[in-house]
Amino acid sequence: MNKVILMGRLTRDPELRYTPSNVATCSFSVAVDRRYKSSDGTTPADFINCVAWRNTAEFISKYFTKGARILVTGSIQTRTYDDKEGQRRYVTEVVVDEAEFCESKRNDGGSFGGGQPAGGAQEGYYPIDDDDSVPF
Repeated sequence: MNKVILMGRLTRDPELRYTPSNVATCSFSVAVDRRYKSSDGTTPADFINCVAWRNTAEFISKYFTKGARILVTGSIQTRTYDDKEGQRRYVTEVVVDEAEFCESKRNDGGSFGGGQPAGGAQEGYYPIDDDDSVPF
């Protein structure tokens, strides 16, 4: 089975292109934090190249920009090609099947943020009394 699930931040704006037969393709890179902190207190990250095709490519290029948090699912693909000097190059990338938002827009109309509007309360959620009873 070849299944990849990544959640991270875009390291650059997605690059949308079209093939000669007018098929959309979008290339981007996702910075994915590792699950530990190094001895100096920083969290190392892996920078993973991704490519999406057709509607998924157009969706990503339209709604995501550098720094936006994204969740992608897909599969790992390897390929080779010869560069202009005749050198054989090897590429490993994630072919994205689905992409999802991981943050909501801020209420002030700004770009993607931390998911909570100013004031601490999330829109649509209200504090409830904690009386240790379950309503179902």
